[in-house]
Amino acid sequence: MGLFKKRQPEPEVTYFDPAAFEPVIRASICTGEKVACMRERTTGKLHELMLIRTEEDVALFRRRYGIGDREIRTVY
Repeated sequence: MGLFKKRQPEPEVTYFDPAAFEPVIRASICTGEKVACMRERTTGKLHELMLIRTEEDVALFRRRYGIGDREIRTVY
């Protein structure tokens, strides 16, 4: 238990091939859990990257992977 939070380094931007992968947020209908994923366009396979708890997590996901505002869709 400390009085000061440690500053976490800003994550590096990781690039992915937009022709091969699509950023999506997978949401559970039952629990409401959300996970940021990259979906392969050819096979539809999801690669889970991080858990989404708040809007700050979505913003971090966008910064980390260089994603624009309108590019993420939600799948159930």
